[in-house]
Amino acid sequence: MCSLIARFRRALLPVLFVVPLALAQAASAQAPETSATRGTNGLGERAPVRIGVSGPFSGPSSPMGLSMRTGIRIAAAEINAAGGVLGRRIELVERDDEASNDLGAQIVRDFVNRERVVAGLGIVNTGVALASQRHYQTARIPVITSVATGTLITRQFQPPEFPENYVFRVSANDTLQAAVIVDEAIARRGFSRVAILHDASNYGVLGSADLVAALRRHGVEPVAVERFQLRQTDMQPHLERARAAGAQAVLTYGIGPELAHIANGMARMGWQVPIIGSWTLAMSNFIEIAGRNAEGARMPQTFIQVARTPKQSAFLEAWHKATGSTRIPVPPAAAQGYDSMLLLAAAIRQAGSVEGTRIREALESLQTPVEGVIMAYHRPFSADNHETLHSPAQIHLGEIRNGEVVFAREGTPPRNPLP
Repeated sequence: MCSLIARFRRALLPVLFVVPLALAQAASAQAPETSATRGTNGLGERAPVRIGVSGPFSGPSSPMGLSMRTGIRIAAAEINAAGGVLGRRIELVERDDEASNDLGAQIVRDFVNRERVVAGLGIVNTGVALASQRHYQTARIPVITSVATGTLITRQFQPPEFPENYVFRVSANDTLQAAVIVDEAIARRGFSRVAILHDASNYGVLGSADLVAALRRHGVEPVAVERFQLRQTDMQPHLERARAAGAQAVLTYGIGPELAHIANGMARMGWQVPIIGSWTLAMSNFIEIAGRNAEGARMPQTFIQVARTPKQSAFLEAWHKATGSTRIPVPPAAAQGYDSMLLLAAAIRQAGSVEGTRIREALESLQTPVEGVIMAYHRPFSADNHETLHSPAQIHLGEIRNGEVVFAREGTPPRNPLP
């Protein structure tokens, strides 16, 4: 895994976009007009459009962050090659948040106050999103969450306290993922006794709560709910309690390395029950660390690395060209990053402006369809819905076979937004 990440870092040189300085708004007062907000660079030239991109580009969450960042870069390069937006090129202002809530919040403050970005993209970890996106909200600068899935993320800023919500998302929230996981475990496979193992992060704790709620809708209570720490390697005590409780399957909410320790621990115990969990079971570091013990794990996926549409085929070709590799460490993160950039660009074009309120209004009422990798987007957002995905039926079920994530059930059709 380390060699894979190192290869990406060497291959993915920063995209040299010419980029605009933009209007950053104060909480209730608009900043004075400058050459940047007028679309010039002070020399009468068209200034680029600055987009903040943050995520974990190092550490255990980095397979998600690097995949996302590359997807965003590919989309931005394509947009720039076609003339940019509003006659201006896009510049990505990229920062590594290291999956740290505090650092993520500081980065967004810097984006808003120093870098003068017009919008934000990215953010992988739920805790980082919850800690940092309030700074976008306060500055009235829209952010499209490319990866983080905590259900609360798009619901922090609701009326009447917040008349306008500046947080959008393209990933599958945990309420939807929990429904997919529980449907697979209870309705499709007929298990009645399941254990939940989740990490101690906001992501794991909130995801576990979503799983419990989804199970109760099926009239089922988990026989065990076990919480483990980030970077914990010994999962045997948790697994022993789950097995003693008679669990027929293990439902998980965590990230790759710890999930691998769960799979490896089950193998050492000789406990052969299915693992069904959130989308992070598709992370490259889960598959690589768990090896053959990852086989058969199932998880919700917004994108599985198979070209079923012309757009998906073009994206996979662009990925190969950009990285020199056909392998994407976390395909959903890459595809969601790519689509979030396309949606933001469409909103800026429709708004005819880089002013935050006008971009938000355009996102809530996109007139032109956007052909993405995850789906074809037709008016994906509205004033009261900032999620592109709103039904479990829009999410695929993946399975690890021979070290790759494939469709769990053959013949699964491409999913587009519901009417």
